[in-house]
Amino acid sequence: MFGYSQPRSNPVATMPSLPILRLGSVKDPAVFLSHLAALGLDLPFDADVVAGAGSPLAAPATVGGLTIGNRWTIHPMEGWDGTTDGKPTEATVRRWRHFGLSGAKLIWGGEAVAIRHDGRANPNQLLMTDANLGDIAGLRDTLVAAHVEQMGPSDGLVVGLQLTHSGRYSKPNDKQRMEPRIVFRHPVLDRRLQLGPGYPVMTDGEIRQLIDDYVAAAKKAADLGFDFVDVKHCHGYLGHEFLGAHTRKGEFGGSFENRTRYLREIVAGIRAVAPGLKVGVRLSAFDFVPYKPDPAQSTPGKLGPGVPEEHPLPYRYGFGVNENDASSHDLAEPTRFLELLRSLDVRLVNLSAGSPYYNPHVQRPALYPPSDGYQPPEDPLVGVARQIHAHRQLKASFPDLYLVGTGYTYLQDFLPNVAQAAVRQGWIDSVGLGRMVLSYPDLPADVLAGRPFNTKKVCRTFSDCTTAPRNGLPSGCYPLDDYYKGTDAAAALKAIKKGK
Repeated sequence: MFGYSQPRSNPVATMPSLPILRLGSVKDPAVFLSHLAALGLDLPFDADVVAGAGSPLAAPATVGGLTIGNRWTIHPMEGWDGTTDGKPTEATVRRWRHFGLSGAKLIWGGEAVAIRHDGRANPNQLLMTDANLGDIAGLRDTLVAAHVEQMGPSDGLVVGLQLTHSGRYSKPNDKQRMEPRIVFRHPVLDRRLQLGPGYPVMTDGEIRQLIDDYVAAAKKAADLGFDFVDVKHCHGYLGHEFLGAHTRKGEFGGSFENRTRYLREIVAGIRAVAPGLKVGVRLSAFDFVPYKPDPAQSTPGKLGPGVPEEHPLPYRYGFGVNENDASSHDLAEPTRFLELLRSLDVRLVNLSAGSPYYNPHVQRPALYPPSDGYQPPEDPLVGVARQIHAHRQLKASFPDLYLVGTGYTYLQDFLPNVAQAAVRQGWIDSVGLGRMVLSYPDLPADVLAGRPFNTKKVCRTFSDCTTAPRNGLPSGCYPLDDYYKGTDAAAALKAIKKGK
């Protein structure tokens, strides 16, 4: 078993240079553990995964008046497959049914639902309008029914709804055309998105209208029976951008107090109109500077490994990033942010990192990059360990908060071993699954029941679920899910990948 007694702020700061292990081909735990040791990485690992009520992953937890029936969480997973007016389609309903069949007792939002049209990440994102409420309620009903089918009683099932505005990454009208709403001028991301010097920054008045819209959407979620809403602060979207608005003037930028005003006013508004609704926050707990393929090592059809984009120092454009070394993290402000959440009685926190748009190796480690990404600049296990250890450090400081961890999918066949050990040792309260649920939705149920682990359904991080929507196609597991394999979208995706 691997582990160490004291959390470190950056346990993967200096890694030896070794060939990347193709983890999908590894079946022997000794090989996996040996490779971790060679990389100098510490991850918890239980050789025996326990089934049934005695499993650490089956233990219930009570937080903020909610009882969560086990230690599995399903992250929000968008499909880019709703209707243009923001209603779910057959594919959307199928995905939510799979969330229920997963056996996880904490469903963190199902998927991101835009609070208004201009904040949609794509023209097919679900939209929280009065006309769509019955359909969104139907998604929840489908999920609950599937959970009962898989697990029996729905006791301990907690279902939230992630509410979002995509901010800098808004594409409400055309899958290929960005319509960013930005909080501050970012020297790297503005350059990426070709935003000229006259591009408008949201005014304080526009932000206050947005806050009102967020609160109204939360009240609708409460009326539909959701247990909580997620005030999203991750992955480069609007809430996350506020946290990095060090250079913004006025009430919503500069000081920590001002950069968190958006969160505080939304929470206060929700408490006023829906006092029984719980509030959670999905947070990118740290960030790095944006990365790009190394041009010196890129060739036609082959992306180079990721390297940091040119950026000013000190780097004052992120949250949880070391301003003097923008490819390392600093947990001082994230710690302060969790202290704020505690003071607001926000007890549910889902921890992630970085952004899939500009540093995916930080946010979701993978061996195979999406079409707009880059080859991994490190063994993806380094990225996994970076998140797990940062989340462990935060958990040690906040034993009274319920923290959900991210970054486990890349562990593949060894995910249950690490997940159980992390929960058993108190590194994290719950293990969240995202991409894995697209290929292997019933993984938690199988592990809890002691059924054989289905290695044929394990996500191998081919990144098709990201490459597809980056090119205007629905997201899904094209390699492993028969639902997508024979579609026109699959054929289009194959052609796109050949042309890259």
